[in-house]
Amino acid sequence: MRRPGGWWRVKSTPEKVETYTRWSFHFFGVIEILALGVTAYGRTGAGLATALCLLVTAHAAVCMLVSSRALDWTRGRRAQPVRPMWALVVVSAVVSITAVVIAERGPSGEVETAAGSVYGGVLCYAAGVITLGVHGRRRRVAVVGAFAVGAGLLTFPLEMPLLASVVLAGLVMVTGGFLAVTSIFSLWLLNAVYALDDAKETRVRLAVAEERLRFGRDLHDVMGRNLAVIALKSELAVQLSRRGRPEAVEQMIEVQRIAQESQREVRDVVRGYREAALEVELAGARGVLSAAGIVSEVTGETAGLPAEVQSALGWVVREATTNVLRHGDAKKVAVTVRMSEGRVVLTVENDGVAETTGDGPPGGPGGAAGPGGSGLSGLRERLSAVDGTLEAGPVGKGVFRLTAEVPLPAAAAGAALGVAS
Repeated sequence: MRRPGGWWRVKSTPEKVETYTRWSFHFFGVIEILALGVTAYGRTGAGLATALCLLVTAHAAVCMLVSSRALDWTRGRRAQPVRPMWALVVVSAVVSITAVVIAERGPSGEVETAAGSVYGGVLCYAAGVITLGVHGRRRRVAVVGAFAVGAGLLTFPLEMPLLASVVLAGLVMVTGGFLAVTSIFSLWLLNAVYALDDAKETRVRLAVAEERLRFGRDLHDVMGRNLAVIALKSELAVQLSRRGRPEAVEQMIEVQRIAQESQREVRDVVRGYREAALEVELAGARGVLSAAGIVSEVTGETAGLPAEVQSALGWVVREATTNVLRHGDAKKVAVTVRMSEGRVVLTVENDGVAETTGDGPPGGPGGAAGPGGSGLSGLRERLSAVDGTLEAGPVGKGVFRLTAEVPLPAAAAGAALGVAS
């Protein structure tokens, strides 16, 4: 069963920012209803107040729809919401004209104030929302300016003084412009978060590509030279064999020797590629986490540890780091290596535990499985080869801790403790 708030935890950081931005736009609509519609009940009679509140509620609903569609359009998920924007213009005009009629023909006094608030308020909100659905600074300024001019023109039936009309138009211009700038900045921030997330993924892919190039280069260096020698020796053996020379056998023996040596060198290259050194993995984890915007803290000494112990613990660091990036939403990761009573203890702790999936929480190394033994089961198999143990699980709210312990031979333990002291 999904825990409370699990729908939020499983979201990536850009998705969380998008959800926050979308509901912020919806909250603007709620503010419009409260500020313009509900307050009308304290200024005029119940009948007119209800009419004004219903008009403002309808206008706010259209604003919410347009802002949501405009956000999707900005993210490239749907076409530009031209029709909803024109619908908002029409609704804004209808609400404004109705407010003008109520202010002109309704009872004098507080009703004029209530209708006037609705009249100016809906135009300000509409100007701010419609700018989300257009590109370019000039077009956005033109939208706000058009609403400001319209606000001034619609005051003529009220026989307002020219100065008052200009002031009202300026108020719509300033308020609508402020709402437009706020909304556009929110979209810019959302796009920036998505761009940073894409850049992080690109950096990871480049790191993988660079490692593949290094591996291919090593194989080329090993095999290129040996295959060239094998080709020459084989050609020479063919020529000698055709001439009936006994040296052909010696050349083929040499070809066999070079082929066997090539096999050994290839195995060495692959073994070096697959083995994980603890010191190297700690440095790599620090760099990758830093590139992903995660604060990393690495403490402890690795000098003097046997190669097989470093390899096993290096795999723990590698898998834990990979799964923190892939499944969690951590802000900080702490890695500690310490010696305790003839044992080396590696602890990897992060604060990005999400919903439990697979054989361990995504914040820990339990969500992936693949060749070579990814996940907790694969790590336990690697550690069992050196008589090590692995414990993993959440500790506290939102914190995941992985602890690997490996016993040290007596000589290695003494050397390690000597280095540590």
